[in-house]
Amino acid sequence: MNIGFGFYPGGKRKALTMSYDDGQVHDRKLVEIFNRYGIRGTFHLNSGRFDIDGFLKSSEIRDLFKGHEISAHTLNHPYLTILPGDMVATEVLEDRKNLEELAGYPVRGMSYPFGAYSQELVEILPFLGIEYCRTVNSHNGFQLPDDFLAWHPTCHHKQGLIEKAKAFKNIGKWAQMPLLYVWGHSFEFEWDKNWDLIEEFCKMISGDEDVWYATNIEIADYVKAMKSLKFSVDRKTVHNPSAQDVWISVDGEPCRVEAGKTVKL
Repeated sequence: MNIGFGFYPGGKRKALTMSYDDGQVHDRKLVEIFNRYGIRGTFHLNSGRFDIDGFLKSSEIRDLFKGHEISAHTLNHPYLTILPGDMVATEVLEDRKNLEELAGYPVRGMSYPFGAYSQELVEILPFLGIEYCRTVNSHNGFQLPDDFLAWHPTCHHKQGLIEKAKAFKNIGKWAQMPLLYVWGHSFEFEWDKNWDLIEEFCKMISGDEDVWYATNIEIADYVKAMKSLKFSVDRKTVHNPSAQDVWISVDGEPCRVEAGKTVKL
């Protein structure tokens, strides 16, 4: 019996997630496009900028991002790498606090303002309740991150997005849990007058039964649950101590391991 880890929830082989920063008013149009095509993603917001010209209103946050993830981007969007530790803590915790009041759930993810990060920040963030944090360092591939606190995306939407989508759609079944992770800012579509780009991408990538359309935190949670599985030495029994179902590969076929259950393989 061959045990592997090639599946996302529902036995899907691939995953797509989107990641957009800053919370400007153009997020409204981007969310509308995502919703129309069943694309899901994460919006990293600076709560200190709500209710000022060009940015979203605090009163619309919960309803606007329903079905997506509300995530932190710090209170005021500073370069965290040059701040004293106590100011880093304030920027992150106050943003989380404000967003949680609006979202109605714990905010556990973040993206680095300006993409600026350091090993010191990677070590600090877990103590501030952050479980993943996205960089701006594109790797142009489809692999899962080595470190969720330095989560490098596949690409910015300006970096050959349609070509990336085509490659992702055509990737073989040999690939190990491929993930297409796109990031950017919604205002860039307005500035560049190319809303048709994201519309074309969403239309091309949507409706694929082999793709899990997920938020950033859903992917992080699923991988954590997958890595928490407990196998017997002979690999004939597995226990899932997590609160969510996990799909593993048994002789190449998806096998569901229910949350909290022990399964004979």
